[in-house]
Amino acid sequence: MIFASYIPAFNDNYIWLIHKENNKNIVIVDPGDAKPVLETIRQHQYQPVAILITHHHSDHVGGINQLKARYDIPVYGPANENIAAITHPLKEGDNVTITELDLTLQVLDVPGHTRGHIAYYSNNMLFCGDTLFTGGCGGLFEGTAEQMHHSLNKIAALPDETQIYCAHEYTLDNLNFARVVEPENKALLQRIKDTQAKRKLNKATVPAKLALEKDTNPFLRCDVPDVIQAAEQFALKRLKSGTETFATVRHWKDTLD
Repeated sequence: MIFASYIPAFNDNYIWLIHKENNKNIVIVDPGDAKPVLETIRQHQYQPVAILITHHHSDHVGGINQLKARYDIPVYGPANENIAAITHPLKEGDNVTITELDLTLQVLDVPGHTRGHIAYYSNNMLFCGDTLFTGGCGGLFEGTAEQMHHSLNKIAALPDETQIYCAHEYTLDNLNFARVVEPENKALLQRIKDTQAKRKLNKATVPAKLALEKDTNPFLRCDVPDVIQAAEQFALKRLKSGTETFATVRHWKDTLD
């Protein structure tokens, strides 16, 4: 069985390790900091076999060189971003095969947060960096609202059982904004209670099922009448498309951050 565990880094980052049951080999996803990764490897006697990168921001790539100096392993990452350490540039339609784990990951182009952002999908697991967050989505640092809306729709088309392995513990903050948009969403209100309980125990709220995201994450609900109406009230105008609704909701959150 393939599964993932996290290493906390910085204030709220998650560095993911992909494992196979009864196997010490690991794939490292977005190692922004090598130190906690190396310590985890030492403690558990893991053997890294590959690194996967979703985008170029320093809190996702900062540990690559130190890890490569210790382990001679391939580094997979976006072809459309300038990351010098990448040995295998990737784009949509490519696959990453990890023979040591009997694992093949499908590559998706998901620009918006950055211009060349990619995600990795396999075994109902999506490693999506900063594109889709639990309860929210990444800011538009380089891409456009149209690009991000398209990327999120692409993710939303995956099976509902897909687990979302994003790179930050932002869930509660995101859900508090979602409640501003949809204050009567019962699934959302329940999710906030569940998330608050987990965080009181210092438990991670990632991953989360895509089905739950589609019920509670406003950025995946830009075709829902209540979200459209709320966005129009904020914008003080009619919105003509899902992209316009998304852009308005994203701007709305930005004004509150």
